[in-house]
Amino acid sequence: MKQLRVALAQINPTVGDLAGNAKKIISYIKKARRLKADIVAFPELALTGYPPEDLLLKPGFIRDNLNILDKITSASTDITAVVGFVDKKTELYNAAAIISNNKIIDVYHKKHLPNYGVFDEYRYFRAGSRFPVYDLNGIKIGVNICEDIWCDNGPPLVQSLSGARVIININASPYHLGKSSLRESLLTGRVTECNVPIIYVNMIGGQDELIFDGGSLVLDTDGEILVRGRYFREELITVCLDMPEGKKSVQGRSVRKLKTLVAENEIVENIKIPDQKAYKQKPECRNRKIRTIRVDEEVYSALVLGTKDYVRKNGFKGVVIGMSGGVDSALVTTIAGDALGRDNVQGIFMPSMYSSKESHEDAHTHAKNLGITIRSISINNIYDAYIKTLSKPFKGTQPDITEENLQARIRGNILMALSNKFGWLVLTTGNKSEMSVGYATLYGDMAGGFAVIKDVPKTLVYDLCQWRNKKACYELIPGRILWKEPTAELKPDQKDTDSLPPYSVLDPILKKYVEEHRGLDEITHIGCDVKCVQRVINMVDRAEYKRRQAPPGIKITPRAFGKDRRFPITNKYKNY
Repeated sequence: MKQLRVALAQINPTVGDLAGNAKKIISYIKKARRLKADIVAFPELALTGYPPEDLLLKPGFIRDNLNILDKITSASTDITAVVGFVDKKTELYNAAAIISNNKIIDVYHKKHLPNYGVFDEYRYFRAGSRFPVYDLNGIKIGVNICEDIWCDNGPPLVQSLSGARVIININASPYHLGKSSLRESLLTGRVTECNVPIIYVNMIGGQDELIFDGGSLVLDTDGEILVRGRYFREELITVCLDMPEGKKSVQGRSVRKLKTLVAENEIVENIKIPDQKAYKQKPECRNRKIRTIRVDEEVYSALVLGTKDYVRKNGFKGVVIGMSGGVDSALVTTIAGDALGRDNVQGIFMPSMYSSKESHEDAHTHAKNLGITIRSISINNIYDAYIKTLSKPFKGTQPDITEENLQARIRGNILMALSNKFGWLVLTTGNKSEMSVGYATLYGDMAGGFAVIKDVPKTLVYDLCQWRNKKACYELIPGRILWKEPTAELKPDQKDTDSLPPYSVLDPILKKYVEEHRGLDEITHIGCDVKCVQRVINMVDRAEYKRRQAPPGIKITPRAFGKDRRFPITNKYKNY
């Protein structure tokens, strides 16, 4: 019985950092060779980072990516590597280079190009038309890319029917809630369809709004998971697959099915990889499973990774956060501390005449618990100056939301001034519930560089805080923050429920309307009041212009604002 020793390089590349990504890829090739792996697989577009977006329209970027691939190839002595990159013929292809013993043996072009949600691959790439199978030391391997494995009767089936004994699928599969179980279900079904083991290697890391969570998988022919990679962490995973001697039998029925799957302009090929060095002794290969994680831990880990990578990859020195003593800023500050370390997080408490003693105490207690510095900067004098300056234009009018928004905008200006002076990135603290209905101030609490919890519903904000306290084994986030009624403290005795339905009512409506495309009739069927639902829908639609001006934020739900949900600002269509 032959054995195939595969290494899965679950790495965190940076978009556009061709030299840095290549250095990382080469280091992992060397690690895999030390472990005496036969083949090492890297994620989709590992060389360029994913998604490179309109960098792909720059000829120099494509040329440099090809030149640097040659350097990676020169590091492939005594090992085969599958490396994601951008190939160029007359057009561009999302590609995987199969390199071995310092040569590019072949290049596979992605067949199925996703063009939904966060994906926009038709804008850049042409679909591939070849279905190669690679013979490595007598074991035939099919290689394909991400979306290819999500399609029924796709390249994995064609390759397995062509004799492949194992499928390697390289990915840049973005995270959202429930994605890991969706992948496992899909791969189990694909194993049943193809009747071969499947090796699924996924990227990790943060790229603007997107998070790649890793969780690479290896499934045997029974659909059992042999190995699960860690979530949100780089690592090199090795797995040993026992392959029975002899060729995989291809029945007449399979040959007929293969012919129906392959069109005239598509090609099935068998390509021999030159024999590699045969190791007499190899280190023990222990297949291991990593535990699955709870939803709250999963989301929190994604937010930490996304924050860390956005700050680190964009070269900021640290972050500054307006700490109000409320639950949203408490969560964002805690995430920042975990992501960046306490020395790189600066809290600013900006009281007004409406700020409560409790808010001051809670913000400062929380900062002390985190070990971060917090400064108090009152906005009262600046606010008074604004009111005096505007007294003539405002003459004859009554105080309203205008005066409330002035306070938020003063705070935004203070944070941006500190950002300019000290090079800190401003982290905004608005959650998805607020952003959905426009309960936020343009150029005020929306001002900043990165919106950590932009896609986190308010009810989930509380869950994440409670989880983090449980992990800390004490009230890292002061308990009063979690039970006091939410308030913006912009006028006397203000509560969020003065302007919004309770979050326990609002969040289910938003999930139906924003994430599931449900209309009024379908939403009211879950027991919500018709007028309440109408009001919420109208608020969501009217707030589109605000969301377009918000900073980028981490995608957590299946349908986030921005890359996922793209609605016109000028829009007369009503869903009720």
